[in-house]
Formats: sequence, C-alpha cells, structure tokens
Amino acid sequence: MANPLFDTLFGLHAGSDAPFLHLPSGQTVSYGEFLAQAARIANATASIGLKPGDRLAAQVEKSPQALALYAACVQAGLVFLPLNTAYTVEEVTYFIEDSGAAVVVCDEAAREGLAPVAARLGAGLETLNADGTGSLMAKADAEPADFPTVARTGGDLAALLYTSGTTGRSKGAMLTQGNLLSNAQALVREWRFGAEDVLLHALPIFHTHGLFVATNITLAAGGSMIFLPRFGLDQIIAQLPRATAMMGVPTFYTRLLGDARLTRDLVARMRLFISGSAPLLAETHRQFETRTGHRILERYGMTETGMNTSNPYAGERRAGTVGFPLPGVELKITDPEAGATLPRGEIGQIEVRGPNVFKGYWQMPEKTRAELREDGFFITGDLGRIDADGYVQIVGRNKDLIISGGYNIYPKEIELVLDEQAGVLESAVIGVPHPDFGEAVLGVIVPKTGEAPNLEAMDAAVRRSLARFKHPRALVLMETLPRNAMGKVQKNVLREQFKDRFTGA
Repeated sequence: MANPLFDTLFGLHAGSDAPFLHLPSGQTVSYGEFLAQAARIANATASIGLKPGDRLAAQVEKSPQALALYAACVQAGLVFLPLNTAYTVEEVTYFIEDSGAAVVVCDEAAREGLAPVAARLGAGLETLNADGTGSLMAKADAEPADFPTVARTGGDLAALLYTSGTTGRSKGAMLTQGNLLSNAQALVREWRFGAEDVLLHALPIFHTHGLFVATNITLAAGGSMIFLPRFGLDQIIAQLPRATAMMGVPTFYTRLLGDARLTRDLVARMRLFISGSAPLLAETHRQFETRTGHRILERYGMTETGMNTSNPYAGERRAGTVGFPLPGVELKITDPEAGATLPRGEIGQIEVRGPNVFKGYWQMPEKTRAELREDGFFITGDLGRIDADGYVQIVGRNKDLIISGGYNIYPKEIELVLDEQAGVLESAVIGVPHPDFGEAVLGVIVPKTGEAPNLEAMDAAVRRSLARFKHPRALVLMETLPRNAMGKVQKNVLREQFKDRFTGA
C-alpha cells in the first residue's frame, strides 16, 4: 500500500454516501463529504509549505473539521500532534518547541497568546474554531476536493502524543502508521464492529481513547458515529436509543447511573458499552448490569501502545480486571528490579510487546532505552498480576508503590477492601512522608451521597483483611477525588495535599 493507514481507514470510503458523522444539529456528514473536506485541508497544508514528516500541532475544540484535520495529516504524510484544550500557553510552548512543530492550529481565542510563541519558535499559526470557521478552513475552502495521497510505510510516524508528565518533563510518544492500524484492526475483530454500528462518541479527540480507538475503529469497520462535542447527560440520554455502542470513562457510567432515565428500554438497541482510561469500580459494574442488563467491557491501554488487553466480547467480563492480551500482543509480569518474569499470581511490572507498541520517545534516546527493551518489550510503569484464569489485573502505577518500613505496599490491595465498606463510593490510597517509616499509608475516602462511613469500622475491616504493615495510619474523608481530563485519579495531587500529615511540618 502507498499509505497503509490512509488507504485502509479512509481511502476505501472515498465518494461514499454512507453516513459517517451524525451531529447534534441533526445534520449527517457522509464519508464522501468528510474525505473531500480532509483533501481540501491537505491541500491547504501543502499550500502553506508543509511537507511529509513535518509536525502539525493542533489545540482545537472537537468538531468534524478537527477530525478532518487528522485525516488530512495522514493523507499528506504529516505527523499529527493533538494537544489537550486545557493546556496553558506555557505548556503548549513546551510541546511546540520540543516537537519542532512547523505549524500550530488553535482556536481564534488562543491566537493572541500563541502568536508570539509561534513567531519565536519559527512555527506557522492557523486557526480552527469549534464552529468550523478560521483561517485554516478559509484556505481549505479555496482548494480542490482531491489530494494525491503521500506514500508512507508502516514504520513512518503518524502521530506524536505527549504523556501527562506527572513525574518530570512530558515525553512525546512516537506512534507509527503500523501502530495505529494494527490496533484498530485488532479491536474491530475483538469487539465485533461492523458497518451497521453507530458509536456514541462523547470523548475528546486529543487523546488516544477518542481519536485512535473510537475513531479508527469506526473507520476500519465502515460504521458511523454520533459525534457529540462532550459528555452532556441529557444529550447522551437522548442519543442512546440511536446507538449500538458507546466508549467512555468511568465518570460517564456513574453519571448515567445517577439518572432515573437509564433503563433497559433506553438501551434496547445497544450491544456494547466499553470503559477505559481509569479503573471502573466493581459496584459500578454491578449497578449498571442490574439497571441495563449490560455488562460493561473494560480494557487496558496507554498512550505509548494503544490498547493492550480487553475483557472478552463473548465470555466472562470480570470486574476488577482488564481481561486478556489482544491477539498479537504479548504481556508479561516482571520483577521491577531484576526484570525476570514472575510466576502467575505474583505482582510485578507489566511489560508488553506487539505491533501496537510505539517507536520510542521523541528526542529522548535515554528514556527510550530505559523503557523500551532491545527485545521490543515496553516497560509500562503499571503494576499488575495475572490471575489463575489468565485475566490481567492492574494494581497501580510503579510510582504509586508505597515503601513503608522496608515493605512494598500496593495501594490497590487496600483500596479493594475500603471500597467494599458500607457508605463508601470510592477510595484512593497513597504514601506520604513519615519520620519513622519513610512513608506511611493514608486512605482517602469518598462517601456515597448522603452517607457517613464509619471510619472505625473501616479500620477494623482492614485489620481483619490485611497484614499489619499495610494498614492505613489514617483515613480521611473527601467529597471528590482529583482527576485529570480522562478521569484518572491524580494521586500526585493527593500526595502533595497530605504531604505534611505525619511530619508535623
């Protein structure tokens, strides 16, 4: 193939009248219309001097045009760099400088702040607004609706995605055409997507989940998407009867469960609910199945790899696990110090290898060597175990490991006990400085609405279930846990908030 990613995901749909995007306005965008717009944008990028291999950074609101910009970059052989719309000018400056982006596309409202940055770094600046207007689209509208697809190989870069950078500088994960295409094709087969599917899409498209999982799967299957700008409960409730599948983060499901309109009748047409980006509570699993008759399917992925594992489509979807490695993906649990593979059931670091695994970190050869082994296994930084039946369970991040008095303590083990106690909605266990033990265990509890958990009873339950060195030194109540844009609990924020709890500082 001349351009594997474009030819497989986009090229087959050229000129098709089949629906691709269903918009909140009631308008439907066909595949043919979408690809014509992408071709115009590709022509526009060429007209402003971009050439294959150049990086294009986009900090824009979700829209059909923003999605067409991704398609245009693939067709033109550009490296697409989507940026979180919440990033500040200072954060975006780092990404532009580090990536060497040739052009930055932003909302008109951000232009004034970014213009001096782009000028200083020698990058062009174009605008694209949520309503589809802006300088980039003005240029694109004057271009022809066809573009000669640039030849690429599976090993060529397609995207550059920066990790969150909670521990030091953000790292740019280099994702190839082969990475993205292999993952999309594997997931279409595993989750049984077809042309008849209508995916309810309320995720952001600056992230792997909404862009490379949801969108690429739909393209590969030839299905369509109900393309919502964001998660709005009323909009989701209104659109669920039209959809066959939904991908979301745990917050989507807890908010749906809080609305009496979520019934079996409402989701009668649905065949699949998928959750990821953060762990789903076992209670959420149970409540959702009781209310809807659907068992949510959890999977596990990350920026550097796309999806690695999934609970089975046909078979037991086991709460508290992320299922089995995808076909073509190898997963093993290793000792964090020695790197040796551990026996089944033991906790260690998760390593993965497969066609989905990224090429390395942009301009960070030392980081690449430290985390991507010569044999192709990527050290994910996640801790986990494989149970007796082969299901993978995520225990936490390696950096979340608590070392207290010389003992290794895995927060998830304690959180599972706390989450089962009366009146508890969810919990987060962290390690904070302690003068005697180095670190001490602190449990942060979020009560269910209108309930007041008995902290003494909870402490007693932990003492019955876990070894003494794992017992929290204190339990504290909070209304909510701090989370990032994808719903992951920000334990670094909690550690900072409670860092003086036991030191008297």
